Amino acid sequence: MVKVAILHEGNSKKTNDNQLLKLLIESLNLDIKKVKFIGMGTKSNFFKKDNLDYKELLKDIQREAIERVLFVVDADYEQNDSKYGGYKNTKIELEKIISELCLEDYSDKYITCDPNEKCGYLESLILSSIPQSEKECIETFLECSDFKSKENHKAILNQIYKTAYPSENFNFSHQNFNELKDKLTDLFKGIEKWQYYQQ
Repeated sequence: MVKVAILHEGNSKKTNDNQLLKLLIESLNLDIKKVKFIGMGTKSNFFKKDNLDYKELLKDIQREAIERVLFVVDADYEQNDSKYGGYKNTKIELEKIISELCLEDYSDKYITCDPNEKCGYLESLILSSIPQSEKECIETFLECSDFKSKENHKAILNQIYKTAYPSENFNFSHQNFNELKDKLTDLFKGIEKWQYYQQ
């Protein structure tokens, strides 16, 4: 039944990336049972052609269990990684690996970041969707706390959001989620038609 694959950072269990994608898919009334989530671990794994997840994905495509693929990768920051960091570098490297794997006809990509600044990660996207005054409050706390590690920064940012908005899910109606919503919707296009012809 699985027809599309979403490759994301972290593992395929309940990580922040995976959780947001699942909530967004449900909010769009798309069938989550048609999705194979592939947690690629760290960002650098996306750029290894011999990654075992890619070998499995290519087998799934060959046997027609997967028709479309969406790569979801953090932009991060260029100053932290001159090769893979930043929106532009991430886009270049993703396009390169997609080409090497001959997946151009099957795939699309979404680079997670603050859409206005074109850097950051999933938490930056979430932070960009809250009111400016609340965003400034969180950013001031993070600056004062002086977290050096990216993972600590991301974890703290995520926890602050959950603590500040315990009864709310993400603001998916915010325009900064539009591109990701469009890419998820496009991922499912044609799947229902394919199933109809198989019956």
